[in-house]
Amino acid sequence: MDVQEQALILVVDDDHLFFESMQSLITRMGHRAIEAGSLADAHACLGTEDVDIVLLDLFLPDGLGIDHIEGFRQSASCPELIMVTGKGDPDSAGQAIKKGALDYLVKPSPVQATRLAISRALTHRKTIRDYQRPQLSLDTVIGQSAPIRRCFDMVARAAGCHSGVLITGETGTGKELFARTIHDNSPRKDHRFVTVDCAALTETLVESTLFGHSKGAFTSADQDRTGLVKAAHKGTLFLDEIGEMPLALQKSFLRVLQEKRFRPVGSATEEESDFRLIAATNRDLSRMVEEGRFRRDLLFRLRAFTLDLPPLRRRKEDLMPLAAHHAAGLATRYAVGEKQFEPGFFDPLMRCPWPGNVRELFNVIEHAFFAAGECPTIRIMDLPQEIRIELARLAVSRESNAPDEKSPDTGLSHFFAEEEPSMKEAKTRLEQRYLNELVRYAEGDVRRMLDISGLSRSHLYALLKRFDLTPHLKKQ
Repeated sequence: MDVQEQALILVVDDDHLFFESMQSLITRMGHRAIEAGSLADAHACLGTEDVDIVLLDLFLPDGLGIDHIEGFRQSASCPELIMVTGKGDPDSAGQAIKKGALDYLVKPSPVQATRLAISRALTHRKTIRDYQRPQLSLDTVIGQSAPIRRCFDMVARAAGCHSGVLITGETGTGKELFARTIHDNSPRKDHRFVTVDCAALTETLVESTLFGHSKGAFTSADQDRTGLVKAAHKGTLFLDEIGEMPLALQKSFLRVLQEKRFRPVGSATEEESDFRLIAATNRDLSRMVEEGRFRRDLLFRLRAFTLDLPPLRRRKEDLMPLAAHHAAGLATRYAVGEKQFEPGFFDPLMRCPWPGNVRELFNVIEHAFFAAGECPTIRIMDLPQEIRIELARLAVSRESNAPDEKSPDTGLSHFFAEEEPSMKEAKTRLEQRYLNELVRYAEGDVRRMLDISGLSRSHLYALLKRFDLTPHLKKQ
């Protein structure tokens, strides 16, 4: 779609006067506007209309707009999304961008600002549609979900340039696999991919490991040794868990990144290494900077290009192909017959939170593969005991939380069973119920709770303290 062609813009807001003002502006821009007064109406509209942009209010009668960003973005027309709200909230603004919104406007937004936001969204949409992703070699990367397909696009862009890449994501999401995929699709693919596990570097030998040393540099240095930075010459240097790099080393490594020159321990001569840097971490480096545990200037150098990998719980449609791929690989590696999964095998697994992500899934499938023995079918009973216990607990919890047809609705009507609470009182009760369930579901893991709720750390802790839930948190 050319930016000048007529676009269809869906305005999701329960304020009809706001829709009329937006419709007037959108019409003057040469586009067409349609209205949805609720999230349900918006989903229905996106199922039938080829929408280009969604202007989404934060607070709607049937929920928070921010919780539906990803669902709207994944609808058939894959519209671009702009959040529009009457209450400016820095936390929700950041969370909206993280979930896929292109822009965030606060009512009453100036006409020119709204016009620019719409024009930018249409330009971005045209750029994405016109972009032809280079052919990638994805032999070892499995998945077709929308979140992982977006990662493939980022991999294609990263592979085509020489900038540094910072890969973020929870433990077990495949950060090293994606780093290798970028390398294998880059002009440096014919040279070495050198991995450095920063968590395993010792304070005493870290510089020797990275930069090498000359014979006699220290007691055990009985010969010259080439460091990993030099070994990555013309190739890729992958720093895994860079958040664990000692603070004292970060300054000297920053210079190496800038100059591509270094001095081996005990040597008076500098050497050069033309490497491309890819770093990975499961830590919040921005927070570490604020705490003085990571250099701000190094972080700026690292994140020229950022790839954020989704956790498995956000791409559960990939669970079955991942498991099948791993089972087939085990059959080939151990020269045994391929195994199938019994009907319904994946239904209960879809309910698991998978805190260990793809790595945990692979370990579970490997256990089940060998537990099945000579049987050509992998059954639920072949799963590890701890997983079967977790599935049983989830099933019981799901049953106990299911609505009872014989009992009155416990959603909202119970608020008025004995009294007439105000909206503020009702909201407080819902917040308390949500936080109780959040703590239980995340098993007290604060990082998971932040990821699920979209709250800032300070806001989450304030709410947990208010409802006396902090004793149930897992020690960090």
